[in-house]
Amino acid sequence: MFTGIVAAVGRIESVTPLATAAEAADAGVRLRIAAGGLDLSDVIIGDSIAIQGACMTVIAMAPDAFDVEVSRESLDKTVGLDRPGRVNLEKALRLADRLGGHLVSGHVDGLGEVVHFAPVGESHELRIRAPRELARYLAYKGSVVVNGVSLTVNRVTDEADGCVFSINLIPHTVEVTTLQELKPGARVNLEIDLIARYVERMLSTAQAAA
Repeated sequence: MFTGIVAAVGRIESVTPLATAAEAADAGVRLRIAAGGLDLSDVIIGDSIAIQGACMTVIAMAPDAFDVEVSRESLDKTVGLDRPGRVNLEKALRLADRLGGHLVSGHVDGLGEVVHFAPVGESHELRIRAPRELARYLAYKGSVVVNGVSLTVNRVTDEADGCVFSINLIPHTVEVTTLQELKPGARVNLEIDLIARYVERMLSTAQAAA
């Protein structure tokens, strides 16, 4: 589990296919990630670290860096894990840690598209179009994870094929995460609120039983 509070911005330094060139289209990759200030002193092989909101398992360690393997399934359902670039990092939550954001599983539910990102006073407004299968989980003042960052939804506008939700980003969030690099048209990893997922399941089961 995670909180969606980014601990550091690291960088994917290398992307190595886990198969021959002929099989690469169906294979995963191995990533070497520079930790970017993330404290690795208590990280061991087998630990979980969220990378752009996707939970990955550490398979090798180096001074100020670590390796993970990303399956083709994960590559197909996320963005930002298939090429070198800056990434948001967060180590897995410990039971004694503060829950500064909200409960985050590190499982990307779908991809959104940035439709607007611009300054508003001292902050930034970020608007993202979410697909229909995720739209029902997004609510005013509810929680959502964007590229591993726990955020609060300020407004939701329903559309025929999904919804557009708006977020206010304070200067600190823009400064210490990769969200500062977003532009209209960019795709982002989305994880909907864990509690909303269970509420929907309970309600749908109760309706079916009735």
